[in-house]
Amino acid sequence: MSGNAARSTHPARAVREALEAVRSAPTILEALRRVAAVSAAAADDHAGAGLTDLREASNDRDAVVALAAVHALAALPVADTATLVRLLDSGDPFRAEHAAWALHLAAPAAEAAPALVELVRAGGVTGMLAQRTLEQWAPQAPDTVLGALATALTTRRPTTNGVVAGGTDDVARTRLVETVGLVPGMAATALLLGVVDDDTESLSTVTAATAALGDWFTSRPRRGAAGRGAGPAAYPGTGLTVVQLFLHADIDGELSSAGKGDTGGIATLLVHLGNALLETRAVERVVTISRGRLGSDVVPDDLSAPGHHYAQVPLSGPPVGMADAWMHRVAVRRGVRRILRAAGHVDAIHLRMADVGSFAAAEAARELGVPVVFTVAPDPHALLASREASGALTRETFAAADALEHLTFRDHLVRSLARDADQLVLFPRPELERDSRDLLGLDLAVDGHRSSVVAEGIDFRAVDRAGAAQKRGAAAADDVTGQAMAELDTLLSALPAERRHLPLAITVGRLNRVKGMATLVETWHGDADLHSRCNLLVVGGDLDDPSGDEAAELARIDAVVPRSTAAAAGLLLPGHRPHSTVAAWLAATLRGRRGLAGSSGVYVSASLKEEFGLAILEAMAAGLVVVAPDGGGPATYVEPGTTGVLTDTSSRPALADTVREALVMAASPATAMRQRRELATLRDRFSITTMAGALAEVYAAAALPAGAGSVVVGSGFAGSASLGAAGAPPVGRPAAGPPRGDDHVSPAGAAS
Repeated sequence: MSGNAARSTHPARAVREALEAVRSAPTILEALRRVAAVSAAAADDHAGAGLTDLREASNDRDAVVALAAVHALAALPVADTATLVRLLDSGDPFRAEHAAWALHLAAPAAEAAPALVELVRAGGVTGMLAQRTLEQWAPQAPDTVLGALATALTTRRPTTNGVVAGGTDDVARTRLVETVGLVPGMAATALLLGVVDDDTESLSTVTAATAALGDWFTSRPRRGAAGRGAGPAAYPGTGLTVVQLFLHADIDGELSSAGKGDTGGIATLLVHLGNALLETRAVERVVTISRGRLGSDVVPDDLSAPGHHYAQVPLSGPPVGMADAWMHRVAVRRGVRRILRAAGHVDAIHLRMADVGSFAAAEAARELGVPVVFTVAPDPHALLASREASGALTRETFAAADALEHLTFRDHLVRSLARDADQLVLFPRPELERDSRDLLGLDLAVDGHRSSVVAEGIDFRAVDRAGAAQKRGAAAADDVTGQAMAELDTLLSALPAERRHLPLAITVGRLNRVKGMATLVETWHGDADLHSRCNLLVVGGDLDDPSGDEAAELARIDAVVPRSTAAAAGLLLPGHRPHSTVAAWLAATLRGRRGLAGSSGVYVSASLKEEFGLAILEAMAAGLVVVAPDGGGPATYVEPGTTGVLTDTSSRPALADTVREALVMAASPATAMRQRRELATLRDRFSITTMAGALAEVYAAAALPAGAGSVVVGSGFAGSASLGAAGAPPVGRPAAGPPRGDDHVSPAGAAS
């Protein structure tokens, strides 16, 4: 029985059948697709005949059956708040998260409010979901929600060196004050004013209160009030205005923070893409939004002018990784809303990740009627499926994995963003239609009219400049490439003399478990033959002030090769470097450095997954033989035996063997000849100019009023493949209407 199958007319039987369909699903992903049917059956159970079955199922060892039951308890015509409150207080993080999420469907319940407030205080994804439920309840029961918040704020919890459960007291209070700002009415206003006037409150808490008050005194037009994409003032230009967002990075035009924290390949992409879009005939203004600090300028002074602008969403506290940023949802929504309104008319906002930035920006875009373009990719779906297939993830262990990685919520966020978007962009994959259907539940036969396959692209000019400088020899000391080479030579000089003839294996990216940097170090150092064949250059990460993810990866590396002796062992760890430096170092890996490094080095990506892999593509453009994961995007452009080797990066023996194979390929003169033929094709398919032209078509389609027909933005745009009718370009669909409540992300309402 699928989520759309006919249900029994007897309510209790329908609930049992829906639960059994979840239990009997062949995979975890398919089981998650069937969760909605359980809530639908419960919603029809007006007598509560299935209540006993749902309560029992909420404790099932099969975690997907359990979460289906939890959400169904909230979907009953009279929600079982007693059981849901018990789950909130159970100490079971898996069931508490789903109870907080599910209560968003239920009528406000006074007995649940204190427990939800405590979850907000603790933060994380569960805290965000609890805050979202309180926000949903606030218009209907402002006194209930405000009362629970006020009680929590009146008593400062005991601290040891300022630390309490769930984080510092100031951080927890900031979350609670921010939540007060979601409650309508004068009582909440008075509480916020009291916080602003209290000299003992922290800057972040006062800022949260001030921002909430500012929201109330600022007009917020709703969808339809001034037309799709309309802001408070018309933009005087004639070309398209496009907004692109990546919240988890410090993005500037110089890419000075590349490889630091979460500032990875997507930051490089957005800078180069924004510039390339301006070179098309269609786009006149690009606004790239990233994170900022409290007190930073949010909106550029010249935002009304054509060009590429960089705007920031100020967030309290130190920078955190994607996995820990969910409690910033309200601040992100507020910041994005402010930027969109300041921009005047916006034709499309492009969201690329199933993260808090896209979640909050989609809410802001719906408020203001801005069309949304969403890049949909099977993350976390592909990894989830592969882990289940390998036996690493089962129905019984899914609860622990979900509590840590929030797989269910991320799955539904991807699918709901995809469902609500005006246009979809997909990466090329070897089995795109199958993967979209099996992993995402997305039927391209139905959604092809608003779906386009667009490969990401790189700026070949940067790679070419670095390569040309290498060919000329030593550059001037004040030249960018010359400075990069001098820095590399200093690094290489720390190698022992007996290793300076070896080629480099270079890897570039974020220090994150998914990127596999520590795994590569462990593999290289643990294989004596491979260790004797090359030195390893790992570029990325903030070594001086590492984030939590970076610190974890550095600890794994230090356990294998302590940093104090790393160079002696052939391992170089320079940390993150600007994009221009990386381009020069890729060229040097190919050609070598006289007396310091041998030629014919290779590039290695040990990532567990790569939806596309820009760094791999840049390495190929520099002429390097590459090692890349055998799934996702790299399989569509790495030609095994010619430009590189594909491998199972989760297997260290396989990874070691393919790095060896790549080194042999790189040393062969025949490889260079074959590479040149492939790279000519690569430049046509994967240039940033090709990508920009393809996306300009997509943005023009998203900006079209409903029923406006096809779009022509100019000649010379190539690289996208619409999945609609043959010969028909993608066109925008009608406006989705006002926000639809919990069906935006809840299993009960997510499309299957």
